[in-house]
Amino acid sequence: MGVRVGSSRVLVVDDDQESRDLLSEVLGANGYSVEVAEDGETLWHVLGRDGERAVILIDLRMPGENGLDLLRKLQQKNVACDAILMTSFITGAEREMAQELGVKAFLEKPFRLAELLRVVNELARKKPVSTS
Repeated sequence: MGVRVGSSRVLVVDDDQESRDLLSEVLGANGYSVEVAEDGETLWHVLGRDGERAVILIDLRMPGENGLDLLRKLQQKNVACDAILMTSFITGAEREMAQELGVKAFLEKPFRLAELLRVVNELARKKPVSTS
């Protein structure tokens, strides 16, 4: 289904191993370079390695730093990316805060893989593909 996007990079942040594996497999099979992080500490390690990510998918409900905490820090550190927030439940206040923190899209769990690919493709196409 996916539009091939060359080397667009996607980072998946989710505390659930099965979710990370599935998202990585699906996005990778559709032409994305995928990295994963299970928590905020790993997120900062991955981001510190090199370059920018076109899209970051972040789970809202995680132990320790939740998705909103991570979005706040991404904004404070001026990380250039489009964020997608994944959640099975979100309050109106959380949705509003996420939008203020720059979230471009929401994926309500359980979401269809076609919807995931549509949203990621749409956001990744806005970013220039790195040739390095």
